[in-house]
Amino acid sequence: MASDSERPLRHVMLVAGEASGDQLGARLMSALGGLAGDLGHPAPRFSGVGGPLMEAQGLQSLFPMRELSVMGILEILPRVPQLRRRLIQTVEAARSAQPDIVVTIDAPAFNLRIGQRLKDAPFPVVQYVAPQVWAWRQGRARIVAERFDHLLALLPFEPGFFEPWGLPTTFVGHSVVEGGAGKGDGAGFRARHGIAADATLLVVLPGSRRSELGRLLQPFAETVALLSRSMPGLRVAIPAVAHLAEELEREVAGWPAAPIVVQGEQGKWDAFAAGDVALAASGSVALELAMAQIPMVIAYRVNPASAAIARRLIRIPYACLVNIIAERPAVPELLQENCRPDRLAEAIGRLLRDPQARAVQHDAAQMVREMLGGSAPVPPSRRAAEALRAVFLGGRLPDQGRMTPVRPAQAGAGWAWARR
Repeated sequence: MASDSERPLRHVMLVAGEASGDQLGARLMSALGGLAGDLGHPAPRFSGVGGPLMEAQGLQSLFPMRELSVMGILEILPRVPQLRRRLIQTVEAARSAQPDIVVTIDAPAFNLRIGQRLKDAPFPVVQYVAPQVWAWRQGRARIVAERFDHLLALLPFEPGFFEPWGLPTTFVGHSVVEGGAGKGDGAGFRARHGIAADATLLVVLPGSRRSELGRLLQPFAETVALLSRSMPGLRVAIPAVAHLAEELEREVAGWPAAPIVVQGEQGKWDAFAAGDVALAASGSVALELAMAQIPMVIAYRVNPASAAIARRLIRIPYACLVNIIAERPAVPELLQENCRPDRLAEAIGRLLRDPQARAVQHDAAQMVREMLGGSAPVPPSRRAAEALRAVFLGGRLPDQGRMTPVRPAQAGAGWAWARR
């Protein structure tokens, strides 16, 4: 009979709510399968909610993940009845299946409610990606601690913020450091799409949610039009998540600069490798661009009322994750009323003209890569898998020294934000 420490992890339920969570979930699923093989165990069975990347790893999603992809305080209100139905469906599926462990990935508005409803369940519930309560609504850290059994953190200062509230937290690093950066074929991308080697290629990323397209495509289109007037050979590549690709094809058909809509992970990394500069919606894609060493301008718009509410609550000076982690404004951020075509075009033009502006982003990207575990001996997704197995067995991840979280004295402003 196997000892308790040899018990296999047989069934893992995962709940992701957007494209970045789908990517994290897919890498985690792969790592859990690899860990099981190394231990001589069968690969675990997966269930829950995810997107195409998690489905490619064997997940049959309870419903389309895109139904959970909504951003903005006021934007969520019309979707509340549908989200409530999906919440009930997900909780009932967990109680019926009785998995060994439930892993909720990012999407805090949805997953905090999952944690609340499963708090009395006989299996542990682990949140993967800390809700950014250190940025706003910091009192909610207590709520996070009450609703989850463990937290897997991507940012180095997060354990020091959540553990005082009684929530065991493991800093695993960010799996973006094990993505396709450095593996893209830039020359091949240009050759396939007839882009000259000396032509300027702008990579445009208007977001992974339909609501983001509605607010960002128009200013982005006008920005491209302005740039095309001063750069006659300009070309545009637009990496798209699968469920928005057709819509993007229709929307950008009339843009100047002959936009190319790209699908798939490899296509995205090829576009990044070929690109000279990027214009992107604020989000985790900024970390991917940083890993690919492509200079970027970050932009965002939400409903003005949502923005007014957020400004009263947010306690950090930056929106871009690169700037938050590096603790300096390395990447230009043009948000809300500053998200204007003239300002966007000016910021992009400066990156193309000014080597020093590009160097600032390069240095910040190198620093962020190290802080997210880029040189750690164990990749973040594998470390997350090991942490989940430790939680399943009732313990903590051993050998914490393999990736030492940033200490308060090292964390600078980032730690100050968490402590305020």
